[in-house]
Amino acid sequence: MPSSRSVSRRSFLASAGAGAAALNLASSASLQAGAALRQGRLIEPGRKLNIACIGCGGKGVSDITGVVSENIVALCDVDAAQAKQIFGRYPAVPKYQDFRKMLRELDDRIDAVTISTPDHLHHAAGMMAITMGKHVFIQKPMARSVGETRDLLLASRRHKVITQMGNQGHAGEGVRLAREWVQAGLIGTVREVHIWTKKMELGPYKSALKARPAAGESAPTTLDWNLWNGPSPARPYSAEYHPRRWRNWWDFGCGALGDIGCHTMDAPFYALDLGAPATVQAETAPFNDETYPDWSVITYEFPARGSQPPVKVTWYDGGKLPPRPKGLEASRAFEERYGYYLVGDSGVIYDPSEKCASPRLMPESRMREAKFPPKTIPRVPGGDPFQEWIAACKGGPLPGSNFEYAAPLTEMVLLGNVALRARGRKLQWDSANLRIPNAPDLEPLLRLPSREF
Repeated sequence: MPSSRSVSRRSFLASAGAGAAALNLASSASLQAGAALRQGRLIEPGRKLNIACIGCGGKGVSDITGVVSENIVALCDVDAAQAKQIFGRYPAVPKYQDFRKMLRELDDRIDAVTISTPDHLHHAAGMMAITMGKHVFIQKPMARSVGETRDLLLASRRHKVITQMGNQGHAGEGVRLAREWVQAGLIGTVREVHIWTKKMELGPYKSALKARPAAGESAPTTLDWNLWNGPSPARPYSAEYHPRRWRNWWDFGCGALGDIGCHTMDAPFYALDLGAPATVQAETAPFNDETYPDWSVITYEFPARGSQPPVKVTWYDGGKLPPRPKGLEASRAFEERYGYYLVGDSGVIYDPSEKCASPRLMPESRMREAKFPPKTIPRVPGGDPFQEWIAACKGGPLPGSNFEYAAPLTEMVLLGNVALRARGRKLQWDSANLRIPNAPDLEPLLRLPSREF
C-alpha cells in the first residue's frame, strides 16, 4: 500500500496544474454550488450508511454517538483502553488498531468514515479514506498544516465524496443569524473583528516552555505507540503526549488556535466571506520548538471582497483579550473564556459563546428595537451536523461545513500558527500558490514532515 506521504504528494502534484482558478477559495456560496455538481457515489435514501470509525476515545465517543442512527461496521483505535467505552458498546463489530488495515480489509463494506484522532493523523486517515471513495467526517481542524488541508480539499473534489468538518456550530442557528444580520446591514459596514479564547491557560495547554520528555517511559500495553506517532517524527512514548496533552506539542497538535479557532472564527468567516487573508502577523509569549506559546495575539488582514471593504481580524488567546466591545453595558460582565464580536460603522454583533451560538446586537436595547431580516439561509434540523452529513451522503443538501467551506477556514486558522513561528514578521500570503513571498524560509511549515509508519 502506498504510504500516506506518497498519496498526499501525488494528490498535491496532480492538482497543481489546475491553476489558481481551481484553488480560488473566495465565496463559500459559489463553492458549495459548484460542489453540488461534483457529488459522487451516494447511498440510496432508504438504506443506512455503513460507517467505520477511526478514533473511539475522547472526541470519538461523541462523534460515534452522533452517527448511531446508521450501521457501525468497524471500529479503530490505537489504544484499546481509551476506546473501552465504545468497544464495549459494539461487542460484535470488528476492532482494529491500524486504520489502514481496517480500510483495506473491509473496503467493500464501508460507505463512510468518521475520523476523531489527534490532529497529526487527520490527513493520513482522511486521504486514504477519500482516495478509496469513502465519504468522510473529520474533526477540526481538518489537518495539521495548510498543505495537508489543501490536499484533502483537492482529493475530495477528484473522488467526489461528501465531506464535513467537525466544527459543530456551523450547523446551528447562531452562525446563520450572524450572516443574515451582516448582509442585511444591521450593523453597517464591518472593518474590524475580534475573536478570543482563554483555553491556553488551561492545564493541557500550559507549556511553561516544556522541553521534550526524556526517553524511558513505557507505553501502556493497550497502545500501539508507533501507530499513534503515525506520520509525525518518531519519538519515545510519554504521558505528556497521550492521551490528552498532545494538542500543545508542535509535532502533534495545533494549539488553542487549531482547537478553538475553527469554532469561534466560524461565524465571522461565514458572515464576511473572508476567504484567504493578504497578511498575517503574530505577537507571542516566549516559546520553543516543542510547545506552543502560552499566549498569542494574531492579526489577519483581508482584502476587499466584492462590495465589502478590507477587514482586520484579531485573535487573542492565553489571557490576552480585546477591548471591551462598544455598547456592552457597564453592568454586564465581558465573557473572557471565548467569543467574537464584529465592529460595524453603525453597531456591534457580540457572541460570548464557544461555537458562535448566541449572537447579540449591542447594546441589548438594540435587540428589542431592531427590525431583523427574514431568515433566508436554510436551517439544519436540530442543528445536528452528523445528521446533516448523513443526509448529504444520501442525496440531501451538502453539509454547510463541507471541505469547500471548511478548508479555507482551516487554512486561515493554521496560517496563524505559521505566523507564530515568524517571531513578529508580517507575512504576505499567496493562497493560490501556497507561498509566503516575503518569507520563503517559513514555507516548509506549510507542509510538515511526514514519515513512513
